[in-house]
Amino acid sequence: MENILPRREARENAFLLAFSQTFGDIPLAEAITNHEENDEEHPVDGFSKHLLNAYYDHSAEVDDEIRAHLRNWTMERLPRVSLTILRLAVAEMLFGGENKPGVAINEAVELTKKYGADEDYQFVNGLLGAVARDHGLDAEQAEQ
Repeated sequence: MENILPRREARENAFLLAFSQTFGDIPLAEAITNHEENDEEHPVDGFSKHLLNAYYDHSAEVDDEIRAHLRNWTMERLPRVSLTILRLAVAEMLFGGENKPGVAINEAVELTKKYGADEDYQFVNGLLGAVARDHGLDAEQAEQ
């Protein structure tokens, strides 16, 4: 039986795996399988896989969306933590199917506070809010 994690932990574990793959040389799909079989401390459950696959399947669109909302920045200049979090959050908001952009934004901000530099969460919050507005998503929707 598959381990089902609280959504916050599932998002964090998805981030940790995606971040580790930023520096890895194996495809994300293979990393998910390897991670699933070998990591008991940060397991990847169904929701984690869903987020990772949403990004993996739509990586070009997700990166285009982030790039379109950058002001005086380039993707290459973004801190890797922030970029990884933005990628997963944009994928969740646009391709995750849950229609809870406010939750995705709030969780992305919390992950950035935990893993990113001191003020990076403000940038992440602003960019994700702009993406939500541009797509007519209600960023105030909360997880139920």
